[in-house]
Amino acid sequence: MEKILIHIKQLNITNDYINLNATLVVNTLQVYHYILIGIAVIWFIVIVSVSWSIIKGAPYSPTRMEKVHNMLKLTNLKSGELIYDLGCGDGRILITAARHFNAQAVGIEIDPFRYLWCQFLISILRLRKKVRVLYGNLFTLDISEADVVVCYLLQKTNDKLEDKLKEELQSNSRIVSNKFLFSSLTAIHKDSDQGIYVYKID
Repeated sequence: MEKILIHIKQLNITNDYINLNATLVVNTLQVYHYILIGIAVIWFIVIVSVSWSIIKGAPYSPTRMEKVHNMLKLTNLKSGELIYDLGCGDGRILITAARHFNAQAVGIEIDPFRYLWCQFLISILRLRKKVRVLYGNLFTLDISEADVVVCYLLQKTNDKLEDKLKEELQSNSRIVSNKFLFSSLTAIHKDSDQGIYVYKID
């Protein structure tokens, strides 16, 4: 009888062990299930965000820091002037203008991820008094206060943007474009090797 009881106890322990392992397997599979769903959702948001940026202006493509400095130098950006970056991406042009040229800077960004990243950087670098970023469409937001406008878009976007620049910007405002041209604006400087083109509003 004692042997039977011992055997029954061993069977119960074995069953408990099996049940415990089964529960762990189920819980692990559920965790992996939620992780995969989370990854899929993140990828979907990223794809939609990138696609939206391309549809509305241009894909994200960061400019080398050396070129950023050269672009701002060619515009003759002065201390206290207001510079707008249309499609400001990760905010590097805004931050460089504020920190190295003592300019006021405004960025426009339609990608929510990069907009939030810019807000984070501005706060971390304590540049709230000199830099701000607007979430929205560069074609609909007012840029009339700008002394300098920075564009790194696409040629078709530049073509569409020309009338807005001529209508809203004040006389003697400057526009610097990375790689792509503005056919009807007055060119004042260019660096063909780097693909930097500077224009002035007459």
